[in-house]
Amino acid sequence: MNRIHEAFDAAPEPGALIIYLTAGDPSFDGTVEFALAAERGGADLIELGIAFIAPTADGPTIQAACKRALDAGSTTAGVLDAARRIRERSSIPLVTMTCINPLIAYGLERFARDAKASGIDGVLVSDLPPSEAAEWCDIAARHELGTVFLVAPGNTDAQLRDAIALTTGFVYIISRPGTTGARADIYEGLRALIERVESMATAPAAVGFGLSTGEQVAEVLEAADGAVVGSEVVSVIAEGGDDLPARVEAKVRELRGG
Repeated sequence: MNRIHEAFDAAPEPGALIIYLTAGDPSFDGTVEFALAAERGGADLIELGIAFIAPTADGPTIQAACKRALDAGSTTAGVLDAARRIRERSSIPLVTMTCINPLIAYGLERFARDAKASGIDGVLVSDLPPSEAAEWCDIAARHELGTVFLVAPGNTDAQLRDAIALTTGFVYIISRPGTTGARADIYEGLRALIERVESMATAPAAVGFGLSTGEQVAEVLEAADGAVVGSEVVSVIAEGGDDLPARVEAKVRELRGG
């Protein structure tokens, strides 16, 4: 948890860049190298997605990445091992993004214990509403894992407060209604949502879903503490080729330089 907050505090102006990778796409060896390449390109945090057969809120790019990872044999244990291998070579904060079913199948207490041992700093459970999250939050706290909760356009102030109250890592602001995936523009109500969240939260707030260019990242960081980019980087990986880590690094550098 402290590593997450330290990364936000230490991020260069205008704010933190968080890069999402679907772990195991196309292999865990690749994921390790992509994470390190993203750090070289200017990423401040890495989000490792645990592939799931029906990923909640994900658009076609990350759905396809989840299928590739699962077809290649991705497992929750494999994701944690990849995190361990990244941690052996880097101190960059690592956050896992998952649906609740893989954690239930693995065992909540066991997952928290193993995640902490692997060097994971925080966990985002995308389909776990705050009203049902008490058990998980207690377990995460015992193992010193940061919790990350989603807030979205259309949330009431009460819903925002409920999510923020349980957040110990960073607040993940969904940038627009709908699913993940690159978009050409920024949702017009986003700045107002960021201001509402930041008026209530003490944890950092980062915006994700739909960011695809350095210019969009820079625009978001005018108001938020961080920006999350996933589909744009995952699309580079989907293209394949021998020079993938270098191309991931270049894409992240482009996003950071906007």
